[in-house]
Amino acid sequence: MTAPTLVIGVGNPSRGDDALGPAFVDRAAEELRTFVEGGHLELLTDFQLQVEHALDLIGRARVVFVDALVGGDAPFVWRRVEPARDTTVSTHAMSPAAVLDAHRTVLGDPPEAWVLAIRGERFELGEGLSGVAAGNLESALVFFTATCG
Repeated sequence: MTAPTLVIGVGNPSRGDDALGPAFVDRAAEELRTFVEGGHLELLTDFQLQVEHALDLIGRARVVFVDALVGGDAPFVWRRVEPARDTTVSTHAMSPAAVLDAHRTVLGDPPEAWVLAIRGERFELGEGLSGVAAGNLESALVFFTATCG
């Protein structure tokens, strides 16, 4: 059975606050263990989104892309995302909208999709998660649990 909700945490754990996506997934695995074990929620991490992630959306009712936010509102931004073609010339990294568009093009209508962008402040190679980002992550987790849990 495919879990109806998929959370994809995106980011590089070796680049400071860019680790917010994977760190969110780690914390969600702890806090939402009963939902994961009950087959209601699946958690996935990757360094970046790629076209193959469109296949991870098969059979889902909802997907949430979690990533670090450079600038913008703190502690996080929660917004709906719709399929759209990327205008970049590279497939090295894709936006959530482009992953949804790939799903729509090949497999049909994608699931309902959201972006949870958590505000970070330091993104240097070799740095750990900053204190501010860790606090923002906890705020995002409380929101996500209340909204989706």
